[in-house]
Amino acid sequence: MLGAAAEFERALIRERTKAGLASARSKGRVGGNPGLRAKDPAALRKVRLARQDGYMERLNETAQDWVPHVRRLRPDMAWEDVLRIINGPLPHYRHWTQSRLLRAVKAYVRDGFLPAEVLARAGRRDTDDRLPAIVGAIKGADPDITLQAICDRLESMRERTPRGRTSWQPSSVKMLLERAERLGLLENSPATTFQEKGLTTRN
Repeated sequence: MLGAAAEFERALIRERTKAGLASARSKGRVGGNPGLRAKDPAALRKVRLARQDGYMERLNETAQDWVPHVRRLRPDMAWEDVLRIINGPLPHYRHWTQSRLLRAVKAYVRDGFLPAEVLARAGRRDTDDRLPAIVGAIKGADPDITLQAICDRLESMRERTPRGRTSWQPSSVKMLLERAERLGLLENSPATTFQEKGLTTRN
């Protein structure tokens, strides 16, 4: 009963609003910002800056989810792998798309919060080096993470094992971490970037 009454009241409000707008139009009055209707440059710039400020505020609320990874992994790692590492620990409703992440990174580079180098082309990795790089990145983001937790993270990322399986074992992760250390892909190992190996580049 109360729900029906509330719906009836909303319908009345809609009808009154429509009637009010129609009455205003009949008297030559048009709603909205006059400056925007006239395409005034100052008014357009004000709206654009307000939207930009709102966008940056929303980015700042999520910066801890993606900025450290981008700063640490780019441009050595391709965007699709960086994206999977970022999304790994996040609930599904907070997952990033690559286009959305790139837009956010470009905004932070523009405002000086990230170095321009993160937008450089990524080095093409040897296929055998990809998994060590991903596992090394997960370990680098959380040095205290356990082998089993890395297994869980890789499974949530739907990353397959070196043998193509979907279920990860701590022994496999340990092997990849050791390889990552030999390749210089861990923060506590000798710094060796993919560019320093003379590899070709790709997006």
